[in-house]
Amino acid sequence: MDNPLAGHPKTSEAAREADEAAGDVIASEGASAGAASSGAASADVASAGAASADVLGDVVRLLQPRAPLGKLVSGAGAWRVERPASCQPFYAVVMDGAVRLTAERQAPLELTRGDFVLIPAVCGFAVASLDASGPPLGADAVHCLDGEMRHGDPDAPPNARLLVGHFDFASPDAALLVSLLPEIIHVTGEERLATLVALVNDEARKKRPAREVVLERLMEVLLIEALRASSGPSAPPGLLRGLADPRLAPVLRALHERPAEPWSVAALAREAALSRSAFFDRFTRTLGLAPMEYLLAWRMALAKNLLRREAAGVAEIAARVGYGSASAFTTAFTRVVGVSPVRFGRG
Repeated sequence: MDNPLAGHPKTSEAAREADEAAGDVIASEGASAGAASSGAASADVASAGAASADVLGDVVRLLQPRAPLGKLVSGAGAWRVERPASCQPFYAVVMDGAVRLTAERQAPLELTRGDFVLIPAVCGFAVASLDASGPPLGADAVHCLDGEMRHGDPDAPPNARLLVGHFDFASPDAALLVSLLPEIIHVTGEERLATLVALVNDEARKKRPAREVVLERLMEVLLIEALRASSGPSAPPGLLRGLADPRLAPVLRALHERPAEPWSVAALAREAALSRSAFFDRFTRTLGLAPMEYLLAWRMALAKNLLRREAAGVAEIAARVGYGSASAFTTAFTRVVGVSPVRFGRG
């Protein structure tokens, strides 16, 4: 099935017209339910916690991060460790020293004490000492020393010490949501992130009461802190860059707060106080996808969450995510997801 967030940004006049046409269809679908129904649907979604004006919070909640099991690793001498692409996001915080991180499609990064790196998407990467060259070390060059895994010389003083780990996104729409984030999130000079990761690791290793609840909350805070620190005009195209744009941030908040409204490109342009063409080009360039593509993707993410978590009928969910009829919603959902809403809800 196709990921509605995949592909290249559409910037041509034809793409703009196609996106506006899609917006007209979505608007008419929403309008057919009536203004009162649309307002009630928006209230229902907000009360269910599925949407709010906090766009970043929405994405983290829908990702449903699960607690990591981290480990302490160190390196001495010249060393290099490679990891193939896996199904789990990777994080690392440098406790001492410095390392070089290289990942697919990314420029090498030099990480120093207190730096935090998060790789939300699946990609291969390598971590090495700053003076490393040649192939990665074999298994015989890995040693267990006093509760940490040592790469390289077991007798030399370490040139780096890191807390590393993987975590899971429990959302059935994790791939779609992750595509809104940068491929690599690198935060430097934020001691509170290192503290948070250490807390997560400590909690994961202990059998304390309410352990799972604490871990879930810590992971949400960790992700939000990393994403907050990574947002700004210099961020790569995606959600974090959009939230830093003073014209687009109100649009994103409106879409998340009121997903059931009959949005069109013209209506969204008014939220941004821009002409339709200027808004379309700016949104597509900044977010990496067209406005109505984003709206469709967000509505489908909300619908998936509602189908899995609530005992509501297809017609009710359709209204809550902006469709005037169950048939229109079923057609759109099946086209995007690849299965009908009923089948998806059954797992």
